[in-house]
Amino acid sequence: MPGTQVRPKGSAKSRQPDELPERMLEGRPKSAEAAEKALVKRPQIGDTRPAPGAGPKSRTAGDRSPASSRQPSGRGAAKDASGEPGAKGTKRGEGTGTPGGGRSRKAATGARARVQPKPVEALMPTEAVDLDQSELGHRKGRQRKGRPVGRYLMVVSVGPSATQIAVIEGRNLIEHYVSRPADDVFQIHGNIYLGRVQNVLPGMEAAFVDIGTPKNAVLYRGDVQYDAEDIEEGGTLKIEQMLKARQNVLCQVTKNPIGHKGARLTQEVSLPGRFVVLIPNSRTYGISKRLADEERRRLRRILDKAKPAQHGIIVRTAAENVTAEEIERDVTQLLDQWQQIEQLSAQVRSPALLYREPDMAVRVIREEFNKDYRGIIIDDPGLHAEVRSYVGAISPALADRVQLYDRSTEQL
Repeated sequence: MPGTQVRPKGSAKSRQPDELPERMLEGRPKSAEAAEKALVKRPQIGDTRPAPGAGPKSRTAGDRSPASSRQPSGRGAAKDASGEPGAKGTKRGEGTGTPGGGRSRKAATGARARVQPKPVEALMPTEAVDLDQSELGHRKGRQRKGRPVGRYLMVVSVGPSATQIAVIEGRNLIEHYVSRPADDVFQIHGNIYLGRVQNVLPGMEAAFVDIGTPKNAVLYRGDVQYDAEDIEEGGTLKIEQMLKARQNVLCQVTKNPIGHKGARLTQEVSLPGRFVVLIPNSRTYGISKRLADEERRRLRRILDKAKPAQHGIIVRTAAENVTAEEIERDVTQLLDQWQQIEQLSAQVRSPALLYREPDMAVRVIREEFNKDYRGIIIDDPGLHAEVRSYVGAISPALADRVQLYDRSTEQL
């Protein structure tokens, strides 16, 4: 139209509105410093945080702010006897089981549940059976110029971390044992446990049992005890029919754990003594075949009177020429030991150790020592007194062969 100015298309003035809106500052930091403080940083490697029970440092009366003196109100406020809040409060985590301090109720209950009675220890005879002089002279063994003569020599060295036992024949080392004190993890052969079945593997015909060691022990089908009346004629029970998960089983270690492999177990428990081995709840009955036929017949007559009706008995080679009183004493001690184990198994919760074998030195002497050994040399006074007392009770004729090696007076 005439007289009308046409603005160039796309000019800046044509793109600007008549009024600009105000900037939205609500909910946003007003400065870069405020934004930096409000930023929540992700944790980095090496960052530390205060301990769970560590609270803020106590403030003095001079720098106490109103916010710090303000008491909580509502359901969480602590009240005194008059009902006023803030008189006496409970510290965070004190007696409440909260994460701020102390143990929770569940942890305390678990700790109480883990307390187990002490396991049964092997009963050692302390007094010898009265024997006549002729019998003592027969058991004393050979001597030459007043010194005992034998094929073997046993040397026991007690160190701060281990006890070493060496059996020497002439100048040759034929056996060497190493025992570490209080080792209930790797040296557990012969111990009796109340275990709990973790899982049953039909393909392996085995079950893994928790006995309280780092590695679960294994129980094979051939080592499981069962009642023969439960088997139908011509049939066989599978391991999944004998054992179920979370079932308690009383078992004994027959092989120590090695590396990543757990211990091996059996349910046929045996308690070894000096002259006999007691097999509870079994019909086993046997005498060592190393003995002569006449001696075997004599021992069989003794066992007919001493054998308990509900348990099995195996006579060891060490029972040669021993009296009926010595065998009866051995059987009585083993029966008392088994009764203690049964009573303990009814009191504890699985997994638990019921019976612990004695020290390695006592076990080796119990199994091996006889008149073929010309002596036992021990360098520890305490162990020497224990072994001498034990040998004096089971073989009084050989007690003088247990000798003490005093490092302070004797030189190599």
